Amino acid sequence: MTTATDNGLRVLDGDQLRLLRAIEAVFLRLAAGWNAPEFRYPHLIRCSDLDKFDYYDNFPHLGLAAVRLDPARLSASLAGAERPVERVVPEVMEPTAFALPSAACYSIYVDLAGTVLPAEGVMRTTVGTCFRNEDHYNGLQRLLGFTMREIVCVGPEDAAKAHLARAKDAVIALLVELGIEYGIEVANDPFFDKNSGKAKMQKLFPVKEEFVVNGLAIGSVNYHRNFFGERCSIRAGEETAHTSCLAFGLERWIHTLTDRFGSAVAALDAVEALG
Repeated sequence: MTTATDNGLRVLDGDQLRLLRAIEAVFLRLAAGWNAPEFRYPHLIRCSDLDKFDYYDNFPHLGLAAVRLDPARLSASLAGAERPVERVVPEVMEPTAFALPSAACYSIYVDLAGTVLPAEGVMRTTVGTCFRNEDHYNGLQRLLGFTMREIVCVGPEDAAKAHLARAKDAVIALLVELGIEYGIEVANDPFFDKNSGKAKMQKLFPVKEEFVVNGLAIGSVNYHRNFFGERCSIRAGEETAHTSCLAFGLERWIHTLTDRFGSAVAALDAVEALG
């Protein structure tokens, strides 16, 4: 059973947690097979790092910040206020240098900033709690805070594209083995200005494809060309690094698997039976 709390927040019960860990184990096996070591990054990211990626220009509707409250102003605002407090007023908030990230991979590029990688590039995987200020929420399908697993390639263009191809094949094989009907839909990448040469090239080579089940995107493959390599000054050998990633929304997989098999318990049996 999924218990609603408030405004895009959900609680996972024991069966759902076991299912989450089982499907995570499948994704980690993919990462291990691709020599992608696991890293864990901070839960927050600096606003200045997001701004390097034009984040606030391209995703103003998703932005969420981690704000410190001024104790004195907070105490004053609470005096005589109706309790419990439904909202914290902006007057008690201090300017912040930290944001709640909406994707897990940003921290990888920030961590590699200013480095020269081997010519063949590197692989990394990470999982993080991501946050999106959506205009609506819907159970496990659309959450304010959700879990994202990403497997990322940072390297030369051919390596980044090869990662896209094998990742796409691996997800398709997984969906087929689980008997889940899916579609693949091309999406636009808002990191590329619509008037830029890179944006025009999207029409020739899609940079984002989503795996869609019953109208819900449960994962995606993403090619950023050399966008993050340029913004973070990352090189693979002598060339500016290209990046690509495979991303999964874990709570969406719980929803999809439960819907496919009728219960989290039955879905867990199916996932654990995978070859």
